[in-house]
Amino acid sequence: MTRKTLSTSYPRQFWLMFVGLILSTLGTTMIWPFLMIYASETLGLPLAAIASLMTVNATAGLISSIVAGPIIDRLGRKGVMVVGLIGNGLCYFLLSMAHSYGAFALILGASGAFSPLYRVGTDAMLADLFTVDQRADAFALLRMARNIGVATGPAIGGFVLAQSYTIGLYGAAAGLGIYGLMLLAFARETIPAEVAGQASTLRDQLAGYWQALRDRPFIGLVGAFTLVQMTTSLIWVLLSVYVKTEFGISEQRYGWLATTNALMVVFLQVMITRRTQRNSPLKVMRWGAMFYIAAPLLIAFSSGYWGFWLAMVVMTLGELIVVPTASARAANLAPVDKRGRYMSLYGLTWNLASGVSPVIGGLLSDTLGPQAPWFGGAVTGLLAVLAFWWLQARASRQAEDNS
Repeated sequence: MTRKTLSTSYPRQFWLMFVGLILSTLGTTMIWPFLMIYASETLGLPLAAIASLMTVNATAGLISSIVAGPIIDRLGRKGVMVVGLIGNGLCYFLLSMAHSYGAFALILGASGAFSPLYRVGTDAMLADLFTVDQRADAFALLRMARNIGVATGPAIGGFVLAQSYTIGLYGAAAGLGIYGLMLLAFARETIPAEVAGQASTLRDQLAGYWQALRDRPFIGLVGAFTLVQMTTSLIWVLLSVYVKTEFGISEQRYGWLATTNALMVVFLQVMITRRTQRNSPLKVMRWGAMFYIAAPLLIAFSSGYWGFWLAMVVMTLGELIVVPTASARAANLAPVDKRGRYMSLYGLTWNLASGVSPVIGGLLSDTLGPQAPWFGGAVTGLLAVLAFWWLQARASRQAEDNS
């Protein structure tokens, strides 16, 4: 695929997903980077208790991801994605009425259950639409679309939320709902005919996870990428609270950190992905994981806005290198008849990371001091580098044995 054929070689449905992701992400990122601030100010609880809301969200997402894969493999991608988008939009609307820990936990749990339905569906649909050699570029472009929304959402949210968090929550609900209706009206089902025609029970579909769990290269990728996601979720969930409580940096100024991340993805993602494709995926991911050591250390030693901005730049460079490469490799390792289940397990990396990392970070902060979570994040980044190095060495030994 050449650059000049980019727009003509990609199907219309891809561009529908591209536009829909911009709209939905613009809405959700008006509120998501600031959600822990909103919960903290509404509930007035310690940081560890507030961070535990993300554990509720992630746990529900983990369970939903396990069920989502077989459902998507059996029933198709489109309908499940529509339900996930509209259901999650309703959760954001209901958050505007929540005033207790129980209400927040219930609604964020429901949101966690709906999110994997469209996330796993998107990964499976993208794998359906593209061949192996096109997938890295396709995943990179879809990340670019998501980050066009992220580039504007937090910046707008920083201004809007200074006046009213309710408007931000309504904006998130509207963005998700509009994307869901777009898919319902204009998208076609993409599940391969040979897969859709298979007759099997949900129990049989769930049993198909056993093959993925025994797939050592795939599970190794999932484990290593989970370590990367742990550092990522730590920064995204706790940094906004940290910079406001410790340094008095407002939501409006913090929003530009998230916007920096998004603008880098928009303008650099496709170029970096095309350059890194020249190398072994595992080597590329090992290089990228090194940035996840440096970013939290920069946060730990920074005492002003521009230090935190530099940390976001460093983390984003790692993200640009690692994330599309990992997504494409996961899709390429997945058998066509188990694509939903493989991508579902791959999607668990974020649920596992965001369920564990912020709570550990909150406990470290409450017990050892506000800088402690960032040293923990650097250790996790180091473990990710070592994990990718081990996977690369193992793959090289296997290649030598087979030659």
